[in-house]
Amino acid sequence: MNATINFAESVAISLRSLRANKLRSFLTLLGIIIGVTTVITVVTIIQGLNRYVKFQLFAFGSNSFTVSRTPEIITSLKDAQKMLKRRRIEYADYLYLKANARASRLVEAGYSRGGKVKYGTKSLSDIRIRGETSGNHLTGRTMEVEAGRFLGPDDESYARRVCVIGNDLRKELFPFENPVGKWLTADGRKYRVVGAIKGMGKILGMSLDGFLTIPITTFQKHYALSGRSLTINVLARDVESLDAAKEEVRTIMRSRRKLPFNEEDDFAIEDSQTFIDFYNNLTRTLYAAMIAVAAISMLIGGIVIMNIMLVSVTERIGEIGLRKAVGARRRDILIQFLIESSSISAVGGLVGLTLGFLFAKGISMLTSLPAALEPWSVVLALAMSSSVGLFFGIFPANRAARLDPVVALRSME
Repeated sequence: MNATINFAESVAISLRSLRANKLRSFLTLLGIIIGVTTVITVVTIIQGLNRYVKFQLFAFGSNSFTVSRTPEIITSLKDAQKMLKRRRIEYADYLYLKANARASRLVEAGYSRGGKVKYGTKSLSDIRIRGETSGNHLTGRTMEVEAGRFLGPDDESYARRVCVIGNDLRKELFPFENPVGKWLTADGRKYRVVGAIKGMGKILGMSLDGFLTIPITTFQKHYALSGRSLTINVLARDVESLDAAKEEVRTIMRSRRKLPFNEEDDFAIEDSQTFIDFYNNLTRTLYAAMIAVAAISMLIGGIVIMNIMLVSVTERIGEIGLRKAVGARRRDILIQFLIESSSISAVGGLVGLTLGFLFAKGISMLTSLPAALEPWSVVLALAMSSSVGLFFGIFPANRAARLDPVVALRSME
């Protein structure tokens, strides 16, 4: 019971000290607050991204992969310059791959470019105009029709002037009517809407629904293909056969492009694991930066707490002597000051925890980056802040515990 009373009393003393010297308390806690705020902000954003990325990669399809001229993610200017010199992937390459790939369920393809879409008096810019094979919607990201249908084989065979639109176009151009059967204009050419796709949301603030898809043969008629590379989308039979399908496609493409065995691929093959690896490397870098900033802030905060506790020991020499005179043991004094230093830093941890969560939510609202506060991060932040106070409070606490009670009482005279 006495231990509980002493603990509560020590916490109360530390809180009274914080209230009595507000400016000093703020400066004392600043390092701890910055460190914990950094940890909570970064962890909250990254954990939200973890959930989001897992969901998006699940939607992408675990047994799908793409073959393209350049990878989606290029991390250096040197690589970009090198890859832009690669040969384009042509429509004939797609036909050759489709005819020879035996380990894959589907081999489809598509072109893409930016364009302007108009219906009546309404128009939208920066819309992705996509020319795709009729089965392309079955590869990669799962799509569902909200109205009408997908493009069919006959649309592709006869190069029909039909299109399927994303949810952004449906909402902006046809807010109060069924778009199916209506004629719209894309880059000055008319197309009849045969289908509208359900909304798929956003990736890191970028909409997945701002597109218009026409048959690939229609795209070839209406747009110049010089300088434009095709993207081939492949669906393996299942997850287990994904590696075999990728290897077969790589072998066929190398043979098609007559690459010697000692030359690297002049095309990119990417699946969801490619993006997972990039994401993991990115988050590791962010965590490393977070640890560095938090460690520096915590070190500074700990040193400040130690100095403040030394000042507190000096101010309370008489109190320490009186407590020893009435029977307080060295251990009691030591524990009291350790509890006080830990309590002070724990308050800083609580403030940092609150600020970190608020900052993460603010970033989430401003940038559409998801945020998720994990219970373990709360425990980590509070444990880390309290530990800093405990560690840096050892020297002042030990100094207080070693005071000679006679000398301490004389200071009251």
